[in-house]
Amino acid sequence: MKKIFLLICLFTLSNITFAQDQNEFEKPPVFPECESQSIENLRSCFFNELSQRVYANLKVPQIVSDENYSGKMVVLFEIDREGNFVVLYVDAVYDELKTAAQLLFAEMPKIAPATYNGKPTYKQYSYEIAIPLVAPGQRQKANEADGKTNVISEIERRAKTEIDSVNSSLKPYDNSAYKSQVNIPFTHQYYSKFERQLNLIGTNSHTASKPYVYQTVNPYYNFEEENKALMKSTTSWGGRKLFNEHLVAIESDKYWFTIDPIFDLQVGKDSDADFNSTFNNTRGVYVQGGLGKKLGFSASVYESQGRFAQYFNQYAESLKAFGPDPAIIPGRGIAKAFKDDAYDYPVAEAYLSYAPVDFMNIQFGHGKTFIGDGYRSLFVSDVASPSPYLKLNTKFWKIQYTNTWTWLKDVRPEVTEDGAFLTKYIANHYLSWNVSKRLNIGLFESVIWANTNDRGFDINYLNPIIFFRAIEFETGQDAGNAIVGASAKYKWNDKVHLYSQFILDEFSLSDIKGGEKSWKNKFGYQLGFKYYNPFDVKNLMLQFEYNRVRPYTYSHNTIVLNYGHNNQSMAHLWGSNFSEAIILGRYNYKRWFADAKFIFGKRGFDFNTTEDDFAYGGDIYTSENNRPSDTGITVGQGNGTNVFHAELQSGYVLNPTTNLRLFAYLSYRNFNPEAQTEATFKNSTLWFSLGLRTDLFNWYFDF
Repeated sequence: MKKIFLLICLFTLSNITFAQDQNEFEKPPVFPECESQSIENLRSCFFNELSQRVYANLKVPQIVSDENYSGKMVVLFEIDREGNFVVLYVDAVYDELKTAAQLLFAEMPKIAPATYNGKPTYKQYSYEIAIPLVAPGQRQKANEADGKTNVISEIERRAKTEIDSVNSSLKPYDNSAYKSQVNIPFTHQYYSKFERQLNLIGTNSHTASKPYVYQTVNPYYNFEEENKALMKSTTSWGGRKLFNEHLVAIESDKYWFTIDPIFDLQVGKDSDADFNSTFNNTRGVYVQGGLGKKLGFSASVYESQGRFAQYFNQYAESLKAFGPDPAIIPGRGIAKAFKDDAYDYPVAEAYLSYAPVDFMNIQFGHGKTFIGDGYRSLFVSDVASPSPYLKLNTKFWKIQYTNTWTWLKDVRPEVTEDGAFLTKYIANHYLSWNVSKRLNIGLFESVIWANTNDRGFDINYLNPIIFFRAIEFETGQDAGNAIVGASAKYKWNDKVHLYSQFILDEFSLSDIKGGEKSWKNKFGYQLGFKYYNPFDVKNLMLQFEYNRVRPYTYSHNTIVLNYGHNNQSMAHLWGSNFSEAIILGRYNYKRWFADAKFIFGKRGFDFNTTEDDFAYGGDIYTSENNRPSDTGITVGQGNGTNVFHAELQSGYVLNPTTNLRLFAYLSYRNFNPEAQTEATFKNSTLWFSLGLRTDLFNWYFDF
C-alpha cells in the first residue's frame, strides 16, 4: 500500500510541475517594440504599446467632439494565429465611434501572435477607451477577455454580435429560385417558352404534371441565361427594380427569399354591357424562398375588386354559393358585392415544397394543380378556385408517379349546415412512363368522397399505390365516385409532338355493343398536337386541340360526389356534354409577346323550364337520375348551343424576373343556343381591355 501511495503522490507532483511548465511557455502577443522584454514584462508592454497607438491614431469623429460627449467605448478584439488584429465587437454610443475604432484596429500592424507551449494561438481582449482620449497610463484599462472586471462574457459577446453576423453572411442575390424546389408559376403562355426543350426526342422528362419545380426544368432550360439576355441596361435603383430585379432579394449560403408586389390593373369596354367600363384592381404581395437546398416555399396574397364583361359577370353569379355573397369569380373564389355592380374577391395561395431525396418532392399548400399536355385537361385542371392539397411527386428510372390529395367544398344551399359548406375530398394517382425516346404513356385514377356519416378524410385513400375501385367496394359502392383515364404523347420530331387523353367515368360493354348510345357510357377524349418553331420562325408555337366529353361524365347520382369544387368543374371548364376545337398560337420576341386563340364548340344545356326540367348531362351539378332517357344519348343534346370564342393578346414584359407585363386584350364571343331561357340566351360580346399584370396563373374567359 505504501508503494502505491508513493506512486500516486509522485504522479500528482509530476502533473503539477508539468502544468507549471506549460504556464511558463504561455506568451502574449508581442509588438516589435516589446521583443527585448522578458516574458514577465511582455503583457504590460503589449498594453502600453497598444495604448500609445490608440492615443496617437484614433480619430475621434467631429460629431462626438461637437456634442462634448464624455464616456467610454469598449472594443472586443482578438489577435489571431497569424498576428492580425480582428475586431469582434464595438460597444459605443455613436456609430461614428464604432467605425473609427474598426478603422483604427484594421490599420494595426501584424505582430507576433500569442503562443502556448511554443505553438501560435489566438488571444481575445476587451479594451476600454475613455472619450475624450486620455494620455496612456491615466485611465485606459485593458484586461484579457476571461471574466475579469470590464470584460463581457463570450456568451454575451456572441449575443451582441448576432445581427452583425447575419448581415455579414449575406451576399448578392444569385437567382437561387432557378435552382430551387419552388414552383414555376403555371401559365400556358410562359410554359410555352421552354416546352420544346422538355419535349426533345430522347429526354427523360415528364411534362403532364404541373406546375413544374424549377430544379426539374433547369437541366433542360437555362432560366438564368434567358433572364440575363432580357436585362435592360440601367444603373439606378428604381430602374433596376422596375425592369430587371425583385423588389427585395436576400440571400446567404443557407437561405434566400424574394418579395415582390402583385398587380393586375386593367380597364376595358364590353360592347354588350349596359355599364360604362370593365375594370380589375388587384394589389398583393408575392413571397418565395428557400431554406437550404431541399425546402422551398411561396405565398401570394391578392386583394381585388373587379367588374368584367357582362357574360362573365352573369356566369360568376350563376355559381353563387349559399349565403349573402352574390358570386364566385371563376378560378378565384367567393366574391362579395363591391359598389352597385362589381365584386370584391380576396385570394390567398401558399405552399411548402420539400425534397427529402433527389427523386422525391412533397408539397403541401393551398393552390391548384394540372395534369395534361394540352390547353385543357380532362383529368385535373386549374379552372376552379384554389383549394388545400397534398402532392407527392416521385421520379425514378423512366417513371414519374404523382399522388395528390385535395380538400374541396360543395357550397350549394341544400348541403350547407349551420352556415358551413360541405367538405369533400379527391385523391388522384397519375403514373407517367417514358416507354421509349418518343413515346410516353400515362395512367390516371381518381376517387371523390364526401364527409358523410362523419367519415372525414378516409385513411384508406392515403395508400399511394392502389386501385381505387377496390376501396370503393370496401367502403360502400355509393360512398365514392371513381374515375379512370389514360394518356399518351408521341414526339414526331423535335418540333412536333402529339398528345391525347381518355377519361372514363362509367362504361358498359353490353350497351356499347347494343349500339343504342346508352347514358351509362360516360367518357371523354382529347386529341392534340403542338408545333414548335414552325416555318423556321423561332419562338413561335402553334397548337391544335380537340376535346369531346359525353353527357353525364363527371356527374353522379349523389350530386355531392361529382367532380367539382365551389360550383366549378375540376376538369374541363365546360363540364360535360360538349365538343370543342381549339387553335392556338403563341409568339415571343425578346420582351414582346403575342397570343391568338380560336375556339369552336357545341354544348348541350338544360332547358330548366316547367315543361322540360330534365338533366341533359352538361351540368355536373345535376343528378343523372333525372335524365330524359336511358338510350339515344348524344353529345350536344338538350338545348344545343354553338359557341365561338376568339382572343388576341399582345404586350411587353416590363420585368422578366417577376413576369410583370403590359398588355392589350381583345376577345369576341358568340353564344347561340337553339332556345333562349333565363339561364341560356343568345349573346355576342366584343371585349377590349388594357392593363398591367403580374402573370402568375391562368385565367380563363372562354366559357
